[in-house]
Amino acid sequence: MTAPEPQDRAETDDARRLQGLSTELTARVPQLLEAMRSVGTGLELHATLDRICETAARLVGARYAALGVVGEAGGALSDFVTFGVDPEAARRIGRRPDGHTGLLGELIRHPEPIRLADLTADPRSAGFPPHHPPMRTFLGVPIRVQGEILGNLYLCEKHDGAEFTDHDQHMVRVLATEAGLAIGNARLYEAARQRERWIDGSVAVTTALLSGAGAEDTEEPTGPDDHGQDQDHDHAEQTNTAVHPDFSHHAHHALTVVAEHARRLADSAAGIVMLPTPEGGLEVVAVSSDTSDVSIGTRVPAHSPVVAKLLTGESVHVTDSSTDPRLVSPLSARYGPAMLLPLHSDGRVLGVLVTPRAIGARPFTESERTLATQFASQAALALMMAEAQRDRERLAVFEDRDRIARDLHDLVIQRLYAAGMMLETAQRQSQVPEVRAGVGKAVDELDVTIQEIRTAIFALQQGPAEAPSGLRTRVLREINMAAVPLGFRPTHRFAGAIDSSVGELTGKNLIAALREALSNTFRHARASRIEVTVDANAELPDGTPAVRLSVADDGVGIPEGGRRSGLRNLRRRAESLGGSSEVGPGLAEDGGGTTVIWQAPL
Repeated sequence: MTAPEPQDRAETDDARRLQGLSTELTARVPQLLEAMRSVGTGLELHATLDRICETAARLVGARYAALGVVGEAGGALSDFVTFGVDPEAARRIGRRPDGHTGLLGELIRHPEPIRLADLTADPRSAGFPPHHPPMRTFLGVPIRVQGEILGNLYLCEKHDGAEFTDHDQHMVRVLATEAGLAIGNARLYEAARQRERWIDGSVAVTTALLSGAGAEDTEEPTGPDDHGQDQDHDHAEQTNTAVHPDFSHHAHHALTVVAEHARRLADSAAGIVMLPTPEGGLEVVAVSSDTSDVSIGTRVPAHSPVVAKLLTGESVHVTDSSTDPRLVSPLSARYGPAMLLPLHSDGRVLGVLVTPRAIGARPFTESERTLATQFASQAALALMMAEAQRDRERLAVFEDRDRIARDLHDLVIQRLYAAGMMLETAQRQSQVPEVRAGVGKAVDELDVTIQEIRTAIFALQQGPAEAPSGLRTRVLREINMAAVPLGFRPTHRFAGAIDSSVGELTGKNLIAALREALSNTFRHARASRIEVTVDANAELPDGTPAVRLSVADDGVGIPEGGRRSGLRNLRRRAESLGGSSEVGPGLAEDGGGTTVIWQAPL
């Protein structure tokens, strides 16, 4: 039988000393047993830490309690929870202690109980940060299991103003033994759940990228949307998800999937995907965030010390982004702990995945870093496989388009031309004016049809590297694509020099806004008529020349209390360009339906 560790024997002796002691202490034994029972319930790690803090404070009548968890590598606190400090005071205090200095550091370096009548007078004390509540009496007890230090319990300010006693120290040490077992069990449970989540996340990313499903398709359905009907969960209602406007729809989808899953799995404030720039730096191309702090197109210069490491496939882990001198990007000032992980596969670095947490948040553990690195490698492999799959699909599409173009040119146009020649002969031979006029109109229509087919042939033969189509053509393409699910073709009207006056960035966002508006109308409006107007002669309220897109329908309108995530997407997209987006009455006779008006500077 293995002899117990010296510290375990000491803690067992503490428990035995409770027998036969004072009447006061004997009366508190049931309270101690109840506290030990409370600490041992539950498996969720942070709930366990909160419960230990509260239980210890109530056990000895302390006004404040804290629990610092020592990191896996030792030497610093990886987590710090408190009891008795209200959330507003905690917010004003700011960063949590790291355990390197003061009495907290002393307990980590020398894990023996510390009991003080006035901690401010102790030379080991490092003082309090601004806005910290005043504290004098102090009791600190290490939490250990089988000789391993898991953390420390800190108690301050007894409610009756007295000092902590020997009895208090004995009881807290016994409680700390039970707390160590509870923390150890919770850690094992949390580690197993964490591994399961990351594995499931890697599988979900791979499946989504190879199947072409959007990030929103991986979530469960929720309640009513903008028009009161059920739909799949839209992450945009909870997070700000954006991608670089210069990427294709497939690239948008792939990068968004990686950013969104990484943010959720790492429990971070944002998921950011960055790609290398021609100058050797990095540029933000996809973001999933709870706020709009990160802007698409933000660049990290090549001279940043972390860029060279990342582009050679080396991960960078940062304890506090806002103070780390290696980070020269304006993004760093807004975040605390962060993981910067290269997306590399088969010796090729595709980009960088960044998962920063808020300032003051707990650092990433070693196990989280390992799991995130494995996720980044799996995501990079999935991106490469998805890109190869899309290349094969694009090749098949181009081959099919080339065949269709040849058939249109060799068969359809020739037959239409022959039919036109026959009609012109019949027109010359007819003696009836009405017949001659009708045949002439038919010939004109055939000429127009032949020109449209030739335009379609040119579009089919246009390669992916050639100049993009004009804005007018792209608008018509979106309208034609929407006609398939709608069952009818929306009418359209153009005003002004659409192709020449609207900038490329504004044009791309206008197309995205049109796609969103038509999609919402199809899914929710139950409309029988839709009118699309693009006006390049519009002006913003301050007189700035603008392009205005309006999509009007005669559907059911937007009910009170309906979800408006799609409308918020449109508004954010417009406001990012300096424009605006709003809704108004629709096309129905009584003003029913909806008109979405989206405008941005030229």
